Amino acid sequence: MASLSLKHIYKKYPGGVTAVSDFTLDIKDKEFLVLVGPSGCGKSTTLRMIAGLEEITEGELFIGDKLVNDIAPKDRDIAMVFQNYALYPHMTVFENMSFGLKLRKTPKEEIKRRVEEAARILDIMHLLDRRPKALSGGQKQRVALGRAIVRNPKVFLLDEPLSNLDAKLRAQMRTELTKIHKKVGTTFIYVTHDQVEAMTMASRIVVMKDGVIQQVDTPQKLYDNPANIFVAGFIGTPQMNFINSTLVKKGSDLYLKFGEYEMKLPAEKANEEGLQEYIGKDVIAGIRPEAIHDEPIYLANFPDSVFDVQVDVTELMGAEIYLYLTIDEQNLIARVSSRSTARAGDTVKVAIDPSRVHIFDRDTERCVSF
Repeated sequence: MASLSLKHIYKKYPGGVTAVSDFTLDIKDKEFLVLVGPSGCGKSTTLRMIAGLEEITEGELFIGDKLVNDIAPKDRDIAMVFQNYALYPHMTVFENMSFGLKLRKTPKEEIKRRVEEAARILDIMHLLDRRPKALSGGQKQRVALGRAIVRNPKVFLLDEPLSNLDAKLRAQMRTELTKIHKKVGTTFIYVTHDQVEAMTMASRIVVMKDGVIQQVDTPQKLYDNPANIFVAGFIGTPQMNFINSTLVKKGSDLYLKFGEYEMKLPAEKANEEGLQEYIGKDVIAGIRPEAIHDEPIYLANFPDSVFDVQVDVTELMGAEIYLYLTIDEQNLIARVSSRSTARAGDTVKVAIDPSRVHIFDRDTERCVSF
């Protein structure tokens, strides 16, 4: 097994295009690390540099204690699972899974043992004699994983492996991948643009934008303490609401003022040193949808942050309802109980939990209070 260390990695293409910039990260042995970000942010390029499929322009890549910049992909002791599975259509599942071992001249008995062990882990023993055309998408995904597992690599690299599956199967495979990671006990580096996959599977998440790391942390800490507006908006479903506001001081209290509305901040926030320099300045307030409530108990609990809002659209999600709201010409999304009686076209009262408001610097977009 192995840890990885990426030190000031750059990927530059001809014409001055920089796909990855100063990527520096230590990845622990047996960690499930997820690289997440929008299309074109450099996450797959980073994965391909680790695999050796893309040349590193600048920087150093270590697997364990070994510098691997100039080592061929086949000699890096890594296994990659691709988005399109890349199975050989004329081979059976057994032959697909054993192909890499045969190339390495592994003894037949050892090949049989490894393939059957991986097949048991993945619950595909009954598929070993089938060809890929007779498999479902989820089964093909398991075979692709099995082909990687039999090699006992130091590192697994997974490039959007669930993107071709339907929603139900994706949810199932998220759970399966987490179980497989625990059973195999190997370092997993996983690339996705789907923040739900990142939040549910990762031990740590790397959020990327324009080839630059924005923040690295556990899923919960990313959600609770985002470093900037991009991370705050990318992590969480529905995404965080952002309101253009001004920070105002009245006596010893701080208020967020937007249009004709004011919201009193809790005393602990008002006393934060970092906020004092923003008094009288424009800021951006960030509010998670679940911090906006329409139930009477919350209206009573947060009397200093109750507002009349227009309901534009409601979406019933089963156990909860998403309310799309307008306040002072700004749009909000609230995630409320399915007991809510709000309907499109209504004007309703909502309470915002002021203790859960994030405040961002309008110029730098950095989070200055959470």
